[in-house]
Amino acid sequence: MKAVQRLLWWIIAGSKGGVNRKRIIEVLHDTPMNMNQLAAELGLDYTTIRHHIKVLMKNNLVVTQGKGYGALYFTSDMLEENYDEFLKISERIGKKNKTAGRGGSDNEQ
Repeated sequence: MKAVQRLLWWIIAGSKGGVNRKRIIEVLHDTPMNMNQLAAELGLDYTTIRHHIKVLMKNNLVVTQGKGYGALYFTSDMLEENYDEFLKISERIGKKNKTAGRGGSDNEQ
């Protein structure tokens, strides 16, 4: 397994908040946004978005352009190059969560 694959598994499947980070990545892949726009789009609190953006930036999955309130966030080149892998992992997580929802032993995040 490549380092990027391990990182994506950890960021979206192996840690608390992974579902929200997955949602943020999906939105930013389609449309760059600032944190307030992300909060409105995803129905999450601004501070929650800020926390997850910080984690994604620290792990080089999201980059920013601009400063302050108007700063826009984009998926990084590294994530774009590995977006198919992100989709595969997302799909596997979705299947796992559906199984858990039917009485399986896996915990949903």
